[in-house]
Amino acid sequence: MNWLLVVLGAAVGAPLRYLTDRAVQSRHDSVFPWGTFAVNVAGSLVLGLLTGAVAAGAASSHVQLLVGTGLCGALTTYSTFSYETLRLAEDGARFHAVANVAASVAAGLGAVFTGVALAEAVWV
Repeated sequence: MNWLLVVLGAAVGAPLRYLTDRAVQSRHDSVFPWGTFAVNVAGSLVLGLLTGAVAAGAASSHVQLLVGTGLCGALTTYSTFSYETLRLAEDGARFHAVANVAASVAAGLGAVFTGVALAEAVWV
């Protein structure tokens, strides 16, 4: 049963990542990978909210598997983030490569901490 929850979450997360990435990126005329940045930050926020909810007893381990492991695991993408950063550096856009790393780490951590804080405010 647990693996099915992960598969179902991933079946939603992967297309959501692709569609969100394309929609966001199409609105920016920049070499910066805004689409990947957006899905990674959004996934971090959702994972923070979920983690806080589970810690407060407001969400079950089944929800954690479905949303945390499945959906967020497929929505967020470290491999694409790494590839796009390498591509930027190789193409001579070193500032954008460094900015991508710094902004992604800072925003991702900020989003997960914000999610946990929001969950604690609601459920604790």
